[in-house]
Amino acid sequence: MAAPLSLFDISGRAMAAQLVRLNTTASNLANAGSVSGSEAQAYRAMKPVFRTVMEADGRATVSVDRIDQSTTKPVKRHDPSHPLADGNGDVWEAAVDGAAELVEMIETSRHYQNNVQVLQTAKGLMLDTLRIGQ
Repeated sequence: MAAPLSLFDISGRAMAAQLVRLNTTASNLANAGSVSGSEAQAYRAMKPVFRTVMEADGRATVSVDRIDQSTTKPVKRHDPSHPLADGNGDVWEAAVDGAAELVEMIETSRHYQNNVQVLQTAKGLMLDTLRIGQ
């Protein structure tokens, strides 16, 4: 039987999941405004889907189940002078809402920071407990 998860394991897994979320958000922001020569090739925003993982001892943690691609359609723009324009002179802009992605990034960084604070508090409590025995 596997050892039960510690507070450090649980918080570490949560931080790893938030790191995936932060990376997908950064990728979305990096590709916002990019254009493509066809609708099929246009960039679409990605979002991680989290899954609750229940341990045998009743503790729960999180993992990334998958990363889904947005179903939002890219925006078609007529720009015949663009080098990627198709035969009709159209290009497709990435289906990314930059403002929503910035909000997502702020929220993700706050969740990550909350887990850092949990680890710092747990470490401090453990050190204080050790000092009691001295």
